[in-house]
Amino acid sequence: MVRERGKKKRRVCTFCVDKVEHVDYKELGKLRKFITERGKILPRRISGNCAQHQRQLTVAIKRARQLALLPYSSD
Repeated sequence: MVRERGKKKRRVCTFCVDKVEHVDYKELGKLRKFITERGKILPRRISGNCAQHQRQLTVAIKRARQLALLPYSSD
């Protein structure tokens, strides 16, 4: 069996699978999955989120940072 090069399995939006309508900034466990060790937000092509949920996720992470629930960066 030969596997085709460059063909990867399409990632599915975790929020669509869970049927989440709005991403909440208070759910820190979910938000931490989409942040790197350095504190950066993972892009859509890596996280596999749909465009709508990626925008909501970005706003939620920024709100959590403002309220000091999540760090801006880690040293």
